[in-house]
Amino acid sequence: MIKFKTVAKILVATAMALMPALVLAQLPTPTSPYAGAPITLTDVQDIVETIARFLILISVVIAVIFIVWGGMMYMMAGDDVAKSGAAKTRIVNGIIGALVVLAVGLILQTLASLVNWTVFFNV
Repeated sequence: MIKFKTVAKILVATAMALMPALVLAQLPTPTSPYAGAPITLTDVQDIVETIARFLILISVVIAVIFIVWGGMMYMMAGDDVAKSGAAKTRIVNGIIGALVVLAVGLILQTLASLVNWTVFFNV
């Protein structure tokens, strides 16, 4: 009970000490919702490019992790046919995933050249 009273006194003292800061607080000056430059097609292109590059990078990293994981499983499988088969399947799936992701990058570059977005992926 004594600890509670001590903590309560400290909280009340702190609140009283900080009260002037709240009283003197001011609201920020409101800004216009229409301030700034309008969004252009180049801005949308940059956003799409950034998202596509990020997703391709993450996907390739995940594919490499699957390939390495499958390789480690294959080394640890020993004479167990079921474990080595599962490891081979994981390696093949990782390679297929990496190829699909890289094919998507190629498709995006092809579409960018068809649409004349020469900045897209630095083509």
